[in-house]
Amino acid sequence: MDNIQKVDLTKVKPYGDTLNDGMVQLSFTLPVPYGDEAKEAARILVRQMGFEEPNVVHASDLGIGYTHFVVYGKCQHTVDFTKIEVPKVEVDSMTMEEVEEYIKQNVKKEITIVGACTGTDAHTVGIDAIMNMKGYAGHYGLERYKGINAINMGSQVPNEELVARAIEENADAILVSQVVTQKNVHIPNLTQLVELLEAEGIRDKIILCCGGPRITHELAKELGYDAGFGSGSYADDVATFIVTEIVNRNLV
Repeated sequence: MDNIQKVDLTKVKPYGDTLNDGMVQLSFTLPVPYGDEAKEAARILVRQMGFEEPNVVHASDLGIGYTHFVVYGKCQHTVDFTKIEVPKVEVDSMTMEEVEEYIKQNVKKEITIVGACTGTDAHTVGIDAIMNMKGYAGHYGLERYKGINAINMGSQVPNEELVARAIEENADAILVSQVVTQKNVHIPNLTQLVELLEAEGIRDKIILCCGGPRITHELAKELGYDAGFGSGSYADDVATFIVTEIVNRNLV
């Protein structure tokens, strides 16, 4: 409690052993062979980043001329926490039972949600955590919700097939999971889906959400989605947004 009271939120620094010591742990790989020269290269690099007293505490040979490092250093920069504004989904998440009651009282019909991991992305962990009945981390998936018809199309689903299925099912919402994001491959893929929905004339008639490790609400809105859900989001967060958005936009 004493440390919390001493914190200047306009000049926040990393915390290691003591308040404001600036200690940071960095992990990275360099394309150099393992050895003393490699460790010195890592130390110099971290110092050039602006960290003081860099110390290579771990180095491991990855083979074929690559070395992985863990380096400690003291950060001298600060951040004004009081001026930070992060766009995010502004909705107080309801429990599964509360969502079910909300649907019963306000929507008064079954909601159809179609979800998929689209493009070349074969990782279903994200969409499964939201859609599958067992859910994730104690949060049941949408398949378990009364009043929700959850359709999980799985992985590597072309955007054209996702749109066609949404039309076929007369879906109220579409969920897209993007886990593989190297070289920002998710950006054109997500953009194409919006364009397809607009071409079909149904973009304004459907709730469109995306999620994944590198997805933010701000990015989602920029790409034409209604909401973006990053790491730490659960089915109840997504369900709450969808059902309240359906009512707020008079899409019942």
